[in-house]
Amino acid sequence: MLSRKRVLVTGGAGFVGSHLCERLVSEGHDVLCVDNFFTGTKDNIVHLAGEPHFELLRHDVTFPLYVEVDEIYNLACPASPVHYQFDPVQTTKTSVHGAINMLGLAKRTKAKILQASTSEVYGDPETHPQREDYRGNVNPIGPRGCYDEGKRCAETLFFDYYRQFQTTIRVARIFNTYGPRMHPNDGRVVSNFIVQSLTGQALTLYGDGSQTRSFCYVDDLVDGLVRLMEAPDDVTGPINLGNPHETSIRELAEKVLAMTESKSTLTQQPLPADDPIQRCPDITLADSVLGWAPKVSLDEGLARTVAYFRSIV
Repeated sequence: MLSRKRVLVTGGAGFVGSHLCERLVSEGHDVLCVDNFFTGTKDNIVHLAGEPHFELLRHDVTFPLYVEVDEIYNLACPASPVHYQFDPVQTTKTSVHGAINMLGLAKRTKAKILQASTSEVYGDPETHPQREDYRGNVNPIGPRGCYDEGKRCAETLFFDYYRQFQTTIRVARIFNTYGPRMHPNDGRVVSNFIVQSLTGQALTLYGDGSQTRSFCYVDDLVDGLVRLMEAPDDVTGPINLGNPHETSIRELAEKVLAMTESKSTLTQQPLPADDPIQRCPDITLADSVLGWAPKVSLDEGLARTVAYFRSIV
């Protein structure tokens, strides 16, 4: 295959990373999956182990990595509050030192590099929906700061390498993503609700459940990441990737209860510190530049995700 690329995916054994590795292998590329297994798991990529063009390396991106690659997807970082607040110093180091090390690798090998950034760079937004030119409302000293500011600093580093060294970069701002292979105990709302409903526990609403999120199915997100990587070199981003259809948390809970035919009840807890009240992407740029918009409806994506959790819970 003349067009086979050598692609590095950091965080490749994680939820999104494993789906990305699967997509890239299916397209015939040589894929090097790098993960330190803090939140990723070999179970997510064990089905790829027999593929001749898939390779797994246990490595922490806070340390330099010396390999030869054509493209780098930098996804390494715990993404749920439960996990990124467990060791907040390491979370910041993963975002910042990891970005420095992967950008250094891209500079040396002249590889294209994509940063998996996050809608958390917008913080608790004062504009709605969020466009890429909005600079955010982030608390740098709050409990979410390790992740929010770590990702903001990583974006800074990417654009400084772009300006100073002409590194070919892409920055994707990822909004709430869900689907099979989510960690059952990661504290994110979709996995929380599904696991609680399947095990007969009360579904935990933080606040009154009126806060909104926009849920993007993982296959749609992976398609957006690949399109962004394959875009012309003047398309650096940042580009929002997410579902512009807004759903309240209470509405999501009711959907999950109906879909699982669960007798679980709803229980309310106080809203966590700095938890955003609204989160919804403006994807005009992704649509116009990448021809991308999500295709999988929330009902269809939830059905697939429930089926996955039924198989493991």
